[in-house]
Amino acid sequence: MDAIIEIAIAKYNYWMYISLMMIGLYAIIAKNNFVKKIIGMNILQTAIILFYISISAKRGATIPIIRHAEGHGHEAVNAMEYMNPLPHVLMLTAIVVAVATLGVALALTVRLYARFETLEEDEINDQIREAQ
Repeated sequence: MDAIIEIAIAKYNYWMYISLMMIGLYAIIAKNNFVKKIIGMNILQTAIILFYISISAKRGATIPIIRHAEGHGHEAVNAMEYMNPLPHVLMLTAIVVAVATLGVALALTVRLYARFETLEEDEINDQIREAQ
């Protein structure tokens, strides 16, 4: 039992990411205001990006370019000495996608407010049903 508690405490950052993901998911599902849904989506995206960066970190590892720049030549090296840059590059792409998604969502929210004069999902649905 103590081992389980020690593991849970040692991995506190994962508990933080899971908490952020649940907060974001709750906001997306439970809130009726579109701005709150957008904020929840942004929190969820940020938590996932932080999670992926966290799981790709290695203690004592360096990036491949540093070892080569130090003049070690073409000698055999241990791959465990290096940090894989791919997850970090993918998360940079995810950040760009998240910013673009946020911009489009906010632009659509402005248009929704201009058309329906509210940002509440239920009220917008009611107005759409009345128009049909």
